[in-house]
Amino acid sequence: MLKLGVLVLVFVGYWVDQKICVEGLGVNWGTMATHMLEPKIVVQMLKDNGIKKVKLFDADKSTMDALAGTDIEVMVAIPNDQLLAMTDYGRAKDWVRRNVTRYNFKDGVNIKYVAVGNEPFLTAYNNSFVNSTFPALQNIQNALNEAGVGDSIKATVPLNADVYFSPESNPVPSAGRFRSDIAELMTQIVQFMSKNQAPFTVNIYPFLSLYANEHFPIDFAFFDGAPSPVLDNGVEYTNVFDANFDTLYSALKAVGYGNLAILVGEVGWPTDGDKNANLNNAYRFYRGLLAKLASNKGTPLRPGYIEVYLFGLIDEDAKSIAPGNFERHWGIFRYDGQPKFPMDISGQGQDRHLVAAKNVQYLPKRWCMLNPNAKDLSKLAENIDYACTFSDCTALGYGSSCNNLDANGNASYAFNMYYQVQNQLDLSCDFQGLAMVTDKNLSQGTCNFIIQTGKYSFSHKVLPGIVVLLSGFTFLLL
Repeated sequence: MLKLGVLVLVFVGYWVDQKICVEGLGVNWGTMATHMLEPKIVVQMLKDNGIKKVKLFDADKSTMDALAGTDIEVMVAIPNDQLLAMTDYGRAKDWVRRNVTRYNFKDGVNIKYVAVGNEPFLTAYNNSFVNSTFPALQNIQNALNEAGVGDSIKATVPLNADVYFSPESNPVPSAGRFRSDIAELMTQIVQFMSKNQAPFTVNIYPFLSLYANEHFPIDFAFFDGAPSPVLDNGVEYTNVFDANFDTLYSALKAVGYGNLAILVGEVGWPTDGDKNANLNNAYRFYRGLLAKLASNKGTPLRPGYIEVYLFGLIDEDAKSIAPGNFERHWGIFRYDGQPKFPMDISGQGQDRHLVAAKNVQYLPKRWCMLNPNAKDLSKLAENIDYACTFSDCTALGYGSSCNNLDANGNASYAFNMYYQVQNQLDLSCDFQGLAMVTDKNLSQGTCNFIIQTGKYSFSHKVLPGIVVLLSGFTFLLL
């Protein structure tokens, strides 16, 4: 009887473990942050939440070492600025040796994909990577094949959804085609992927559809039904994710590769930095997406299982905000590994928080604020300007979590963000006598005045030039 009881417990434990996460669900782990959590802490967080797939944007050794022995499936990546180098086969072989085969041993890293570039055909790049991407892809896959790992590790190119479209004369998914300026190149890439049994990787962002078009029907960005579905030859589309995915399917079918595997490399919803980027909308989006994935219904034109990587895992305060202030707020976890909202990644509709990062160390409970006794405020604007150049003030923008602060609150928020980025150094809370240190938490309402993480995490990356909206004024930060 005891043995039977143990057997039942083991079986139940196994079943629970398998149901923690939607089948095949992965996450994107980006590291564009001024303070990064220690990789082993992040890996433990992945394990605690039953997340068994991770997509990286490089192949950093500290990250790879932390993933070794975990059996988490990993997509390593070659950044766009290395694509030209990969057009040389010798350098491609060397990259594979240093970043793939060196980890190919028992209890090593379970590498499944190599991402060759990241959205290299974006129109914003003005064809910078058009001539190097396909040769790099060929060389990396051929190097994988030559190294004897090509059967299990596939090279792919994560592409933005702007590589395909439906014509204005017939804007439906079944009319999907590859963008005319790269149509021939895309066909060659697809042929090569099919030959090597590699998936087509696409990034789909319903939030960006909403962000880019103020007339976009907001309900169409989610999964709980739209009042005016899109009709396509009798097929009804109630959300933009399905419509976008099937537009890609139609583009693939049009060039003779409708059966090519499709992997969604990025999909998610930001939680700050825009009027539509908030916790409520993110919760609504993920609740619908995860339930859809758990059902394995797929899309109207491609029913069945879809492999998906959520974007992203943790907020990244050093990302460029050229696309928008929301870029630093895609994480399902905050900068310190704390979950942002209830999220059931099993897709079973059980609202509960994810398991937070453990053993996170923080700087002391000190904040930087506007000195109430400051007399000369003539240089306040330029000091706020400086603070936001080297920290993240995107939460102060219109419709964002700190948009309701008064002028003094704006200044304190900017000063504190800089103070935290600088590891609370004494001189970083002066600002020509305009600031002072306090042990009082300045957070109010939805606006969180953070205490940064400490010890391992400090990397002190200088943020790129940004534009920040502060209390009705736009500061150009160079």
